[in-house]
Amino acid sequence: MRLACGSYILLFKEGGIEVRKNDRILYSNKRPMFVTVKTAFAVNAFYDGAYADIAASGGNVVARGTVTVPSGSAFSFTDVYEAAGAGFKVSRTVEVLEARDDLGFSTKVSLKMEESDDVRDYNCFAPGVWYKQNEFAPDSAIGKDLDNEYFWRMETRYALPLFAMQHIASGEAAALSRWAADATLPSTDIVRSENITDPKCTVGAIGMSKPESKTLNYMYYGFGIRRELETEAAGLSIDYVYPGGDGELPVNRSYAGLDFRHQKPKTFQRVNHPVTAGFTQSYAVAIHFGHYGGFQPMMKELWRVTYARLRDKLFELDNERHYRNGMNILTRYTRQYGDSYGLPFACQLPDMDISSVSFQFGFVGQQPGIGYQLLRYGDKENVPEAFAKGVGVIDFWANSAMAESGLPRMCYNPTLRGFEPYPHYIRMLADGIEAVLDAYLYMREKGDERPAWLAFCRRTADWLVGIQHEDGSFYRAYNADGSIRMESKSNTPSAIRFLVQFYLVSGDDSYRAAAIKAGEWSYDHNYRTMEYRGGTCDNSDIQDKEAGIYALFGFLALYDLTGEDRWLEAAIGAADYTETWTYAWTFPVHTIWPKHPFNRYSISGQSIITIGGGADVYMAACSYTYYRLYVITGDEHYLDFAEFIHKNTRQSTDVDGSIGYAMPGLGHESGNFATQTLQSHYHWLPWCTFVEVDPSSRLRDTFGGYEIADAQKLLPEERAKRNRIYDTFGRGARI
Repeated sequence: MRLACGSYILLFKEGGIEVRKNDRILYSNKRPMFVTVKTAFAVNAFYDGAYADIAASGGNVVARGTVTVPSGSAFSFTDVYEAAGAGFKVSRTVEVLEARDDLGFSTKVSLKMEESDDVRDYNCFAPGVWYKQNEFAPDSAIGKDLDNEYFWRMETRYALPLFAMQHIASGEAAALSRWAADATLPSTDIVRSENITDPKCTVGAIGMSKPESKTLNYMYYGFGIRRELETEAAGLSIDYVYPGGDGELPVNRSYAGLDFRHQKPKTFQRVNHPVTAGFTQSYAVAIHFGHYGGFQPMMKELWRVTYARLRDKLFELDNERHYRNGMNILTRYTRQYGDSYGLPFACQLPDMDISSVSFQFGFVGQQPGIGYQLLRYGDKENVPEAFAKGVGVIDFWANSAMAESGLPRMCYNPTLRGFEPYPHYIRMLADGIEAVLDAYLYMREKGDERPAWLAFCRRTADWLVGIQHEDGSFYRAYNADGSIRMESKSNTPSAIRFLVQFYLVSGDDSYRAAAIKAGEWSYDHNYRTMEYRGGTCDNSDIQDKEAGIYALFGFLALYDLTGEDRWLEAAIGAADYTETWTYAWTFPVHTIWPKHPFNRYSISGQSIITIGGGADVYMAACSYTYYRLYVITGDEHYLDFAEFIHKNTRQSTDVDGSIGYAMPGLGHESGNFATQTLQSHYHWLPWCTFVEVDPSSRLRDTFGGYEIADAQKLLPEERAKRNRIYDTFGRGARI
């Protein structure tokens, strides 16, 4: 008995399953009925069995059987297999027939990897959690220690509930994903500990495992409890576990005096369903197989297949109104502090209680970017207050921030009337200096020449050219005197767009050459190896989303400048990587605050910040760029994704004033909702509003509307013409 999808055959044999391609077995499971039981000792033991009955039914295959564990508890399995779309669907129902002295259970859909039993022979992909072999992840991340046995993560930690394994040598890949975005809230009156039972949990875990035939549970202080089992371990497998668990991570705290000898203290948080007669669990999983020439094409295709099935509905809002609400926020909270202009560093929600005042050149402060947006808005909409404040912000930075070295200082504290000793990140530098150049060009177009602003940009551009390495790279961060602060070079793409744009303004080929050299280094070291790391200035040099964003910005700027296919190829690669950090699906989240958008709206559109971390709205900054990429490539997926992040990112804001925040449009900085209970600082930082108004203003300036749907009303020829943004950038006499 068999099912087929393309060249992959799912074969049912002797109570088990095999996946064959050209008569070669790639994956198998001789005992597909798998149950892990939380015993009376609160230790989890696993058991499995072959199907007792397999029958065809209307084009599907129905497999049944019962697993009885040593305690006498019995579990009835009914699995329905079908070919579905680009892969297969497995729908499973498990009923507790007999309940004995057991405390909980979970089950697993899995496939043994037949090509190799060594985890190092595989690259893995879990959106926002695992890329390749997670070599650029922090030590605390899943997959960082490949000597573990259980590499599972709750699927709510994934931007899409998807995990894939690709055999590096052959290119063959298998992927498991949740079939539908139908998770419900777990119990909210219990704390998730190392081994809990929750009948309400409907979330699984996805990953891989290579267990020994032993129990594995960790005490809360990290000591592992192991006992031999009679069940034979199957070897390395890709797994969907229901309900899920977060398996084998380093303990994030120490207990003085404990001696585990050769064991590393770890955690392994499991969730179980109750072993109660009549209790039933039901879930469905998608399985995909494919052959790919590398990791990136595998990642791209599997992300898109799963995205198409699970992408949340578009959030409904008026983006022009949202833009104006954002500009009202920025206008109100920008003010003069002594001799300086700026916005508070952080304000607590819901009432915007100002908790600290400090100005960052870019990143979370985005002060010059906000200054540019204010002067643009004030001029176009005849709001003198906004215009004056915007000019004040740019004047302050241009007149006060330049160090003797030619490197702008990054963080000003008006209380100190001086700059804080913050690292001079290349990424933060790029944020601010691009905005100063935008502001200069806007004012010059009005006939208001601002030579100090231009000089500030030129000194920065000259500094970048002067310290650029021969190979085209820059270090991650510098000191005010230009000496090295952080030696990693992975932020090199951040400088590209400014260098391109200053070349267009100045006509000086040295800036063009520097941009291309930086692009060549980034092509080899960021795009080709997927070394996108260190983009978030308040995190260590680990893999993250924002490094991908700035690589996309840089590569696209080079393509706009030169029209060369290699830069478009790299921009597409960076875009495909970066979007995989975005929560495209949704699940319910409990909040502890009565005034919070997630009480009413979905979490979709939020995006994971760093490997395994919390989520924020920074993908809002990219909607204009993804739309431009669609216009260039004609790839309808980029159109869909651009509209998705142009709308759904707004769900963390009080979009219409009904949530009860101090002003419509306000939203929180970030949070972690992987446990389905929101953890957050519950505060607003200036960047939260900036990344929503900035792409909207650029969409309006380039394509004539605040909605992507408005841009789509243009004829394709007109869209393509307007999309050539460097044809008119810096138009006027070269300086």
